Amino acid sequence: MNRNLQSSLRRRRRQCNPMTEFDALPPELRTWLRTAALPWSPVSAKGVWLRAGGKRDPEAALARLAAVEAATLQKDRVQRA
Repeated sequence: MNRNLQSSLRRRRRQCNPMTEFDALPPELRTWLRTAALPWSPVSAKGVWLRAGGKRDPEAALARLAAVEAATLQKDRVQRA
């Protein structure tokens, strides 16, 4: 296993299985993640979803996720150019 053995930082351990976390997401968010251009973690997608008000307005939250993803893709394009 390749890891930085000189680091003094504590290693993070996942408390839950990512598939279990994915299964616990709202159905609209799971559907969006299946077609997303980037590989989102369930935790980060849920964070954006909740901050965008996904429980009250799922369509607005999906639009926010798409905007975040588009901005990330644009940033990557600029860095590669």
